[in-house]
Amino acid sequence: MAYTVTVKGQVTIPKKVRDALGLKPGDQVAFVVDDRGEVLVKRAGEAGAEHSEPDAFDRFVGSSDYKFGGTAAAMKFLRGKDYEIETDIDPPSDIPDAPG
Repeated sequence: MAYTVTVKGQVTIPKKVRDALGLKPGDQVAFVVDDRGEVLVKRAGEAGAEHSEPDAFDRFVGSSDYKFGGTAAAMKFLRGKDYEIETDIDPPSDIPDAPG
């Protein structure tokens, strides 16, 4: 059976797979691509569930001491050097100015 990827890149893990892995809400999973290009779903923390190179998001998680200059700077950090910040966008008129 095929499953649809949402606009957020999400897919529901089928119940049969959740049951086989013993997954409950709040559990973490890891996706591992093997040498044949097949994707394996494993419980996070299992042998072989680690990935060797963390991406920008993985490096960002837990780094609450990192100070951004706003949402645009955070997006540039997460998306990489090729992300362009749009500076000519006017804020919506129905949102009040932030204090400060």
